[in-house]
Amino acid sequence: MKKLDDITVSKAIIQEYMNDFLDYTDMDVAIGGGGPSGVTAGYYLAKAGYKVALFERKLSIGGGMWGGGMMFNKVVVQEEGKRILDEFGIKSKKFEDNYYTVDSIECTSTLCSKATQAGLKIFNLMSIEDLMVRENGINGIVLNWSSVEMSGLHIDPLTVRAKAVIDATGHPTEITKIVEQKMGANLKTETGKIMGEKSMWADRAEGKILDNVTEVYPGLWVTGMAANAVHGSQRMGPIFGGMLLSGEYVAQKIIEKLENE
Repeated sequence: MKKLDDITVSKAIIQEYMNDFLDYTDMDVAIGGGGPSGVTAGYYLAKAGYKVALFERKLSIGGGMWGGGMMFNKVVVQEEGKRILDEFGIKSKKFEDNYYTVDSIECTSTLCSKATQAGLKIFNLMSIEDLMVRENGINGIVLNWSSVEMSGLHIDPLTVRAKAVIDATGHPTEITKIVEQKMGANLKTETGKIMGEKSMWADRAEGKILDNVTEVYPGLWVTGMAANAVHGSQRMGPIFGGMLLSGEYVAQKIIEKLENE
């Protein structure tokens, strides 16, 4: 093995990371939240040729899917979502009519791998702490390191531009909360506010999720559990077909809008 130089290793990491970060200061779509709906949305957007990056505050990507149901590393996907598993090459096992079980570790890791191979750029350990707002709506996101947020340090963030922003932050709806709390703006919901998720009822939650994938404020879209929480629908628990389908659907809707513009 050839002799290695520690400084060359450091230079390679710093230079290549900064090249990526600089490149994504201007993009088509920015996604907040690295759960299955956000990763799936990123996959379909990148596959369609759009420049898209996902920002996740945690070290790992995949949201709650890693833990399956109550730390049993299996999740369920219904018939409608199985075609997305098949597209990603994720193995599933039929349990009963309309129900398929999936290994949550294989599913999560494969979603992440195939999405990045398709062209999705993922920046982990970054938090979206604010939005870039202009007269026509949301024009980008405001970023800081998650460690800065966690330690409570006062360090100013940086801004990156995007033509569309997706809130895929799940139950907390963290990006949409910025619009409601900082801007005092009306959202495109029944009340004009974040309506909050209701108790778990998988059938109703899965049945409403695609209806809830909407542009809730100019430039800001919701998907996954964030969509249900913003629009006041139920949570669905460890069944993930709706997460995958909503990620695909929000990508389709954004692509349609960007093409029209």
